[in-house]
Amino acid sequence: MLLLLAHFTHHKFLEGQTYPVQRKTCRPLMTFHGYDTYADGCSPRTVRSRTLPSIPLCPVLGYPTVFIECMLDAKSHPRARILPALRSFLFLIALLVTFAGPPIRSAAAAQQVHRPSSKTGVADLESKTQSRRGDLTTADGDVDIHFGDTRLRADHVEYNGKTFEAVATGHVQLDYNKEHLDAEEAHYNVSTGHGTFHNVRGTVKIERAPNPTVLISENPLYFEARDVERFAGDVYLVHRAWITICDPLHPKWQFYAPNARIRLNKTVALVNANFRLFRVPLIWLPYATAPAGEKIRQTGFLIPDIGQSSRKGFILGDAFYFAPTSWMDTTLGAQYMSRRGVLERGEFRAKPFENTSIAYTYFGVEDRGLLNPDGTRSPQGGEQQRVEIQSLLPGGWRFVTDYNQLSSLTFRLAFADTFGEAVNSEVRSAIFLANNFRGLSLNFAALNDKSFLTLPVAATAITPAIPATSVALRNAPEARFGSVEQAPWSSVPVYFAFDAFAGVVNRSDQLIQTPNFVDRYEFAPRVTVPLHFGPWLGVTTCAAFRTTRYGDSYNSSGVLSGASILRNTGEFAVELRPPVFERFFDRTSLKKDKTRRRYKHTIEPAFTYRYVTGVNNFADFIRFDSNATITDTNEIQYGFTQRLFLKEGDNQPRELISWSIFQKHYFDPTFGGAIVDGQRNVFQALNSITPFAFAFGPRHWSPIISDIKITPGGPYDLEQILEYDPTAQRLVTIGTLLKVKPYREFFVTLAHFRLNDNPVPGDLPNPQPPQFELFDQPLSNQLRALIGYGSETRKGLNFLTGIGYDFTNKTLQNQIVQASYNGGCCGLAVEYRRINLGQVRTENQFRIAFMIANIGTFGNLRHQEKIF
Repeated sequence: MLLLLAHFTHHKFLEGQTYPVQRKTCRPLMTFHGYDTYADGCSPRTVRSRTLPSIPLCPVLGYPTVFIECMLDAKSHPRARILPALRSFLFLIALLVTFAGPPIRSAAAAQQVHRPSSKTGVADLESKTQSRRGDLTTADGDVDIHFGDTRLRADHVEYNGKTFEAVATGHVQLDYNKEHLDAEEAHYNVSTGHGTFHNVRGTVKIERAPNPTVLISENPLYFEARDVERFAGDVYLVHRAWITICDPLHPKWQFYAPNARIRLNKTVALVNANFRLFRVPLIWLPYATAPAGEKIRQTGFLIPDIGQSSRKGFILGDAFYFAPTSWMDTTLGAQYMSRRGVLERGEFRAKPFENTSIAYTYFGVEDRGLLNPDGTRSPQGGEQQRVEIQSLLPGGWRFVTDYNQLSSLTFRLAFADTFGEAVNSEVRSAIFLANNFRGLSLNFAALNDKSFLTLPVAATAITPAIPATSVALRNAPEARFGSVEQAPWSSVPVYFAFDAFAGVVNRSDQLIQTPNFVDRYEFAPRVTVPLHFGPWLGVTTCAAFRTTRYGDSYNSSGVLSGASILRNTGEFAVELRPPVFERFFDRTSLKKDKTRRRYKHTIEPAFTYRYVTGVNNFADFIRFDSNATITDTNEIQYGFTQRLFLKEGDNQPRELISWSIFQKHYFDPTFGGAIVDGQRNVFQALNSITPFAFAFGPRHWSPIISDIKITPGGPYDLEQILEYDPTAQRLVTIGTLLKVKPYREFFVTLAHFRLNDNPVPGDLPNPQPPQFELFDQPLSNQLRALIGYGSETRKGLNFLTGIGYDFTNKTLQNQIVQASYNGGCCGLAVEYRRINLGQVRTENQFRIAFMIANIGTFGNLRHQEKIF
């Protein structure tokens, strides 16, 4: 049996405030109905009562449930005193269930007691016999008390008006809305608040909103307790209590606590508690606490994390949660990895204002490295951190910070949790303050983009060590001011707009290191004139002037120089939209009960001509961003898009198929002399049609792009992108994404990508100059496949398997197999995951999780992790 010293805390779900504790006492009056008259000769009578206030719903364990605050007033009639006692115990039992799992939503919210809404305000008591002798009032035989939605039943009720002692015995039952309580005996002093309850059983029908990561069950929460004692000051001692939502006769799991102390609106403390699976004690908690009041988050240690990995070894860790206020919390954790070292995690979250949120995460590893065959070690440790701030400020301003820092790509490849995160070689950060008003936009920003290119290579006996390479680009600070197209004259279709920026930039890589602050300015006004020649032809013309200044540049020898450089360009574009060709197909069924279907096929041609001139010194510009890739160009883009629509009955039409084919022709194949033979050329004129570089020399034609999408919205979706290079006379790019759901819960997802765009002999200079280095575009041919049945929280058997295969290197990069079975109150999931990243990392992971319905998950299998 596993021994854990745990401190259950809630910190993953809380947002906002809870309602204050309500301590007012309702004073309803009663109506007695009996088969015998009273001993004093009084006949049953009905007394008019006043209305009661109602308060909002109070969640317990994250579920909106209702408990009784007041039913009968002791001053109205002596018999009324017993009902608050049972009501208080029902409220107590609801609090007790808060220890049933790790951080659970609103364990403290049980203090928000719900009074019955104002209805009749009259409590009715029925019994076979009723009598009163001095201070003692007695009711026997099917005692039944009704008040609003509350019902109390017992075989015998006695109340002493002098000592304020109330006793209910024999089949004591309390019902309120979806809560039911059974007890054999209850003793309660309504004056001191001290009371005892014996042999208590109950159910609470909980309502849980759908959650894709939590197993949901319709079963009520079932609990039992041998003895409960209440003391003044809202303190309860509970003895021999257990809780489950399974079948109480055959529970699959239970929480058992021989002793528990509950301080209302504060905490629930468990002593010598344990979690039982199939009645077998599995986890022992010598001492555990859970929040149980307005402060529904509580400082403490979380449940330890235990796991096994082929590269990390045995893993043991824990975390400490600190919640000093209702709007701020912090989690600090560490893991010991037997083969690697110590892993550290930290998280800080705050929401000091309604429209402001702050989050900080840290992940680092002190790695001693795996043992090499020669006895040495190669540490791969490092750190990554992220800061996120979002705030809506007065006056329409918005402030956003998304800062990311990564010490090395080797660290990410070695210790990232998922394959997709491991292979991400880019680290981007952005800080900006923006405001949009009256068609204008004002932005102040600081941007940083770092791309890791190669990994470090260790030194050998004959070769020196080669460091890692990367490219870092920084735009900070920078101010941008612009406008959308606006027409100063409502009757004239002429629209004016502009864009302008000023700031400093920096670039750092293995070839160039610019000064920290290189100034840069630009101003670009433009005018747009849309023209319509009848309903069949639309022409939109746009002319712009762009003036740009860089503080540094390259000289004629390609060496970094402090001389400034100026660029003045003229840009002109014409977009031609010919009429759309369309045809309707009516497929009316002969059967009257069949829905009428109409199809519509359209062909939409489009032509765009673009001319840019004035870039006479392209090679002298430092490549800080896309602004430095503007070149002279004289080009035309042409193509068409076919669409097929379906309209069923009176529903809105939807697109079934779309197919776009387009290409560019460049009248200037050298782009004003900017093309460099044998190298990968990246210009705005080139990458505006495809993100993959294709020009390794002068070009008249771009690849032909085909993009087809089939989206019937039923059992499958398909998209395929093909790029055919007429110069290389081959398909250079193939991208396919297929989603199939052929039968109910079964699904298949396939993604294939292939890139083969190396230079052809026609792209190379002839003759080749001395020391000519040919650029080699890496080949890529990869497949991702995911097959599954069901989902994480679906009842019954569910499975999922996926692979990532690299055909070029003949390597299985990623593999996952996951299976789970979910019952009515719990579930079990197991997972095997393999990540293969060459010499940096080849790891096998085994994970397991036990899911408790409506509560949460125990184990190291986290469902929110991405597959790839």
